[in-house]
Amino acid sequence: MASEADEKNAIRERLAEYCFELDGRRFARMAAMFLPDGTWATAFGAATGHAEIEALMRKLLPPMGEGPRAVHFTTNIVVRLDGDTATAVSNWLVAKNAEGGPFVDSGGSYEDELVKRDGQWWFRRRTIDRFLAKGRMA
Repeated sequence: MASEADEKNAIRERLAEYCFELDGRRFARMAAMFLPDGTWATAFGAATGHAEIEALMRKLLPPMGEGPRAVHFTTNIVVRLDGDTATAVSNWLVAKNAEGGPFVDSGGSYEDELVKRDGQWWFRRRTIDRFLAKGRMA
């Protein structure tokens, strides 16, 4: 049986994997990190299920090689375990390339509900609050 520290580390790994899949524009792999009825909720819309999540990602972000490259950074991660369910809150920033050099594009927080099945953690719901963005004062 995994310790509490092992479970929290596995969840942190899941959060990092999400960023690598997103930044690599591997939308199907990112969507597959959710339960089949999992929900990805953003200021730009929400999607439930693998196909809907992947479709929304493709609508919101250009394919790899089109547009500036971006990197997501996740930090201040707090995980609360309750058996085979967990919640996590964290902060995120996105840095992008531009002609004048890299810049912080946006940032905010993630609120996650996760479920452990077959020895692996899956997103039940990921809610993204984007409160740092150019021109945004609130």
